[in-house]
Amino acid sequence: MPSNVNSLGRPVPDRIGERAMRPFAGAFALQAPPASPGLARARGPGPRGLGPRGLGPRMRGQASRGAPAKLVSSWDELLDRLDLYDGMTVSFHHHLRDGDAIINETISRIIARGYGDLVIAPTALFPVHDRLVPFVESGAISRIEGSMNGAVGAACSRGAMRGTSILRSHGGRCRAVESGELPIDLAVIAAPCADPFGNANGIHGKSACGPLAYPVPDSLCAEQVVIVTDGLVPYPCSPWSIRGGNVDWVLEVPSIGDPARIASGTTRLTRSPTQLLIAEMAARFAEGMGIIRDGFSFQAGAGGISLAAVASLAERMRSGGVKASFAHGGGTGILVGLLEEGLLGSILDLQSFDLDAVRSCRDNPRHIESTPFTSYGPQGAGCAASMLDLSILGATEIDLDFNVNVNTHSDGWLLHGIGGHQDAAAAASCCIVTSPSFRKRIPIIRERVTTVSCPGEVVDALVTERGIAINPRRGDLVELAKRAGLPVVEIGQLMEKARAITGIPDEPEFRDRIVAVVEWRDGSVLDVVRELDSKQEWPGERTE
Repeated sequence: MPSNVNSLGRPVPDRIGERAMRPFAGAFALQAPPASPGLARARGPGPRGLGPRGLGPRMRGQASRGAPAKLVSSWDELLDRLDLYDGMTVSFHHHLRDGDAIINETISRIIARGYGDLVIAPTALFPVHDRLVPFVESGAISRIEGSMNGAVGAACSRGAMRGTSILRSHGGRCRAVESGELPIDLAVIAAPCADPFGNANGIHGKSACGPLAYPVPDSLCAEQVVIVTDGLVPYPCSPWSIRGGNVDWVLEVPSIGDPARIASGTTRLTRSPTQLLIAEMAARFAEGMGIIRDGFSFQAGAGGISLAAVASLAERMRSGGVKASFAHGGGTGILVGLLEEGLLGSILDLQSFDLDAVRSCRDNPRHIESTPFTSYGPQGAGCAASMLDLSILGATEIDLDFNVNVNTHSDGWLLHGIGGHQDAAAAASCCIVTSPSFRKRIPIIRERVTTVSCPGEVVDALVTERGIAINPRRGDLVELAKRAGLPVVEIGQLMEKARAITGIPDEPEFRDRIVAVVEWRDGSVLDVVRELDSKQEWPGERTE
């Protein structure tokens, strides 16, 4: 496969199938949407912040007068009415996380009708979706465009997918959908609450999951849009996250999933002494940099260290009488507590990570539902992430140039998605990556990460239990950290400290075949994931 070398020195392909690929040239090299007439659909992208269907409803076979009859009685009737074909792209959201029941159900039923070579475009997958692996191995699913976790990602690493998958951040996916780079033939949107016209939200109903943000671009741009709900209400469903004018069909089912499984083991506050120390050090770093001040804003993930870091930030806010303006990203019970305590002005939320956040998003007007356009759009005028003072993010690896890997592990297995990592790192004024210096005797810092998921130019500091490494690009932070008495260590020294304990790990063995491409949020190619040598065994589901 012909390739170029991008600005990170990584060889990347010229093309994936019929699609031309742009090598990564820098985090901010593309400040405006690129001209790519061959990629956009014939009807073209819609106005800024709205896809082509945002201009008004399209009636597919409906009566010309009166209310459209969108409600179907069964899965079979729905599939009979849809335009299904081999090779189509089907999209889903992940707001129900590991409790989702709709992705497996939809794909199983489409494949049972004899269709194959499907492209799946989920905003994320979870262990509940491991049932898709046999469809990958049979070729009924040819590739993934979006996010892969767990067994589906492992199947990709083994070379089980016939096509080449594309991994994107939340903001990058939104951009790709809106621009036509990711054309969606069918969007299936699981909605806890909806009316027969297709207006829908995620904050009401027995399966309430919080914001219904991530399928908004799909609802605007997909050729066919279906709402599947277990909470049908009379028109009008209010508020609406998904507008019925963009919906073709509505199906009521007994259950769309289990909201109790929104929270998982990786979205709970850590009890690990090492991780608690890292979280405390991250908060000390933020304080020493002068970030914790009235009106500051921040984003932290839902991992154990990130949650603990927010708790440590809160302690400093209380002691200093400081109130943050807003927290951004995903809602958690810890953020809800800060909002209700008055330490936080508002939460700008794209997804709920636990049921406390679901409740708050429903009941508290200062808990605001966002969209990928508003929060992460890399080439939009309203990217809320660009107003962040601080982002606290995780990593599976980081290298001496501060490039970060969140997709693969040091053994090469593709087990994680990107989420909002790239978007928050690139947009925030200060980006901190937190990680233990090693996990299970595997050092996190390497000369070169196995896979580049985020370029080092947008990463400002690495916080570990053995010290803080600051990117040499941020000389201003080095001086502030030393003045604050923080344990600043060169990143190479941190790597050697870890290796003195763990030794140097073996490098994974890859074949030549590219199984997935990692895109930067602007659509350029950061890196590739290659098929693993068959001798390597998948170690099973990983959690921190």
